[in-house]
Amino acid sequence: MSQSTTTAPPEQQAPAPAKAASPLGNGLKQRHLSMIALGGVIGAGLFVGSGAGIAAAGPSIVLAYAVSGLLVMFVMRMLGEMSAANPASGSFSVHAERAVGPWAGFTAGWMFWTLLVVGVAIEAIGAAHILAGWFPGTPSWMWVLVLMVVFTVANLGAVARFGEFEFWFAALKIGAIALFLGLGVLAVLGLLPGTSSPGAGNLLHDGGFLPNGVDGLLVGLLASVVAYGGLETVTIAAAESEDPVKGVAKAVRTTMWRIAIVYVGSMLVIVTLLPWNDPAVTEHGPYAATLDHLGIPAAGQIMNVVILIALLSAMNANIYGSSRMAYSLVARGQGPKALGKVSGGVPRRAVLASAGFGFVTVLLSYWYPDTLFAWLLNMVGGVILIVWGFIAVSQFVLRRRLEREAPGKLVVKMWGFPYLTWVALAGVVGVLVLMALGEDTRTQVVFTGGLTAALAATGYAVQRRAARG
Repeated sequence: MSQSTTTAPPEQQAPAPAKAASPLGNGLKQRHLSMIALGGVIGAGLFVGSGAGIAAAGPSIVLAYAVSGLLVMFVMRMLGEMSAANPASGSFSVHAERAVGPWAGFTAGWMFWTLLVVGVAIEAIGAAHILAGWFPGTPSWMWVLVLMVVFTVANLGAVARFGEFEFWFAALKIGAIALFLGLGVLAVLGLLPGTSSPGAGNLLHDGGFLPNGVDGLLVGLLASVVAYGGLETVTIAAAESEDPVKGVAKAVRTTMWRIAIVYVGSMLVIVTLLPWNDPAVTEHGPYAATLDHLGIPAAGQIMNVVILIALLSAMNANIYGSSRMAYSLVARGQGPKALGKVSGGVPRRAVLASAGFGFVTVLLSYWYPDTLFAWLLNMVGGVILIVWGFIAVSQFVLRRRLEREAPGKLVVKMWGFPYLTWVALAGVVGVLVLMALGEDTRTQVVFTGGLTAALAATGYAVQRRAARG
């Protein structure tokens, strides 16, 4: 397969809008994209997983989320620049192919697909656990089956249906976070009835701002990086919107304040109101623990509802994102041709294949929780960092190309290019090195490295075969 833009498939051609040649629908409206972008940063990992980060880093978790958030802002800005210039359902996979070669697009695309379908299993299991708790006597597998069927059917319909699901899921998550932050800020200021301002005591006592030193901060940094995954889906969805360029540009331009308020703001409220070493932070989750501390009735059940919504939203988005990534790869000759059929503007076979593989991973989690499923989890542990690395390299190459060939398409520009691009790439490499040095995360680096090498070798073989005709 040639790397020249003159012989690239329609989805990759720089001069023509992606929508002109794409058989996919364009039913996503600007309100859908806006809410997908807003809701994409609010996942179950934030509500639950952040507790482990707080336990390790203490109050310095605020710094950890701020540093990793800065890295994510750079990544999204770079991805936004490329996606606004050339919207495509394959997003960064298409950009990697254009910049580096078909093998790079193959590797990045199928790695991300693997991450999403494994994510479907994790989210389905988590949601089923909550529902089984609400309805005693019902087996978890029944809820997994119900949820998989519901969201598969939702994604088999017109893309507007996916947009509506995500619109309302995101609205509920954003409402919950806004209410939490509002109550938290009032409590911090001592304005909430029945509370008094804690001042800076919880930030500076019990070991200080860095109670476990730099090591604890690094653990918190790794935990925060994982929590930011999912933002990339908005650039995939933008290709099926009424105005892809405007949609991507608006989404990435609001990334900074969304990250600052939702993540960094939440962490600051939590560690200001609660001692970082309070057992409830890890036992019940930091948000539920904070609401309990404020005397909010049924705080645990309230957070279970919010977490369930976050899990369902992630399931829906992951089935959508994986199906579109698979379709894009197939359309570029990098996957089974049978998955490339589009009917009614929806790649239904790709939806069924992606949801089906997600269901297989659910079964693996029940049958082999300590072997095959654990192996899958380790394999995708560092995938998002590899994808971010591909994004940085692709943006560096394509920015130079756009400046020469089509400067008018630079609607969104990466700040401080090329210096901040190098900073972002160094940050990705740095986090991977930290993971390799950590005993708990070293296995993930090894497994993810193995997946990357296997896909890169396969992608290169596909590239060579296509070049020979």
